[in-house]
Amino acid sequence: MLQGGRWKMARTLLITGMSGAGKTQVMRTLEDLGYFCVDNLPPTFIPKFIELCRKKDDNTKLALVVDIRGGKFFNAFHEVLDQLTQKGVSYELVFLDAEDSTLIRRYKETRRRHPLAGRKGLSADIQKEREILSQVRQRATTIIDTTKTTTKQLRQEIIQKFGTEGELPPMNIVVQSFGFKYGLPLDCDMVFDVRFLPNPFYLPELKELCGNDQPVVDYINDKPVTQEFLTKLFDLVKFLLPQYTQEGKSQLMIGVGCTGGRHRSVFVANRLCQFIEQCGYGAQVMHRDLIKK
Repeated sequence: MLQGGRWKMARTLLITGMSGAGKTQVMRTLEDLGYFCVDNLPPTFIPKFIELCRKKDDNTKLALVVDIRGGKFFNAFHEVLDQLTQKGVSYELVFLDAEDSTLIRRYKETRRRHPLAGRKGLSADIQKEREILSQVRQRATTIIDTTKTTTKQLRQEIIQKFGTEGELPPMNIVVQSFGFKYGLPLDCDMVFDVRFLPNPFYLPELKELCGNDQPVVDYINDKPVTQEFLTKLFDLVKFLLPQYTQEGKSQLMIGVGCTGGRHRSVFVANRLCQFIEQCGYGAQVMHRDLIKK
């Protein structure tokens, strides 16, 4: 949408900088903030891409990563920036940087190949990259040095600079019951084994019921060991949730397992989900093996 000779649109970020300086983490954080992110887009495609996105929705926040992985295509980046300015396209150029020693250490840790890898070694590759990016760095509206920045600190800085208060979605919490005899869920962050609780399976009148049925709930809930366990479990979870939130965790999967996944784990998962909601968090419960026999 044109207003006063300029395109009125949502925020557009062009992300560039040194390889190994944290562009991947920045993109992940921006995705969590609702940005439409594209990695390693050839610069010549940028004006047309922005135009197409704006025709679909002026309110879409864009974040495009452009760096030397584009090879010869990257040489057109300066011209593209000039084109955007001439067309009145508002954008922010974000440059990620870090000291050479930090970049070398990160490459050694990940064992990844530098985009400009040659015969003279990693230090020479980094120096060559700095020379190529020197003019781009001068045009940056924001420079972020990640030399002494942890992943958590970088995430917080990106949220502060490019997000708005309350924009980041809350942590998604899922409590999943399961049966150990069918295998552990692969996506759980923590697992609680409740096979020590009294088992309704061995009572004929409860065997065919499940942890959602009131007779089973009453049977398990009335036992002193159940009440003691729930007290300790709730205290632990109440302590952990704000710690995970502060760490920036976006999803938490809690597994609760018993032998078959029909009685004890279902009961505890239901109670735990209710407690989490009472603590002010959004949560949902899933019973993986409830229908299995």
